[in-house]
Amino acid sequence: MTAVTVRPRNEADLPAAAEVLVRVHDEDGYPVEGVDDPRAWLVSDALLIAFVATSGTNVVGHVGVSRPGPGDDAAALWANHPEHDGNAVAVLGRLFVDPRTRGEQVGERLVRAAMNHAGEHDLRLVLDVMTKDRAAIRLYERLGWTRVGEAQHHFGAGESIPALCFVAPLPAVTT
Repeated sequence: MTAVTVRPRNEADLPAAAEVLVRVHDEDGYPVEGVDDPRAWLVSDALLIAFVATSGTNVVGHVGVSRPGPGDDAAALWANHPEHDGNAVAVLGRLFVDPRTRGEQVGERLVRAAMNHAGEHDLRLVLDVMTKDRAAIRLYERLGWTRVGEAQHHFGAGESIPALCFVAPLPAVTT
């Protein structure tokens, strides 16, 4: 495989990212919503920044960092958590990796890019992940994220699925 580069997403990346999203959904059932209009699922008014992973000219992964909104259970759980540090919160989401490039640490590199961005902007990242997505849960735990509770991820016409909520570790302080 060609070396993978992680960089901020631009408008030209959206069609390729949408194709990868549909491929991920077909293989993993993630996301549970949004594949009818994947481009719209990737673009949000709450989005602060999104990153793509590319291999050559191909988009092979994606992650977004957004402002929390109504229904962001992880943000609400963290705000009421006894260890809440008062930092502003952002939500990590829309993480997916092309099934053809799994095992090559693309997801880890995307999450680290989001974590670095959050650290540079004094934001504490939170997320929810469906309990069925075991590989994603292992990734977050390996990167030092802490479980802060459980929630139900609601989607579609009244459907829901259990989810775990996590908070990112504080960024390392360099002096």
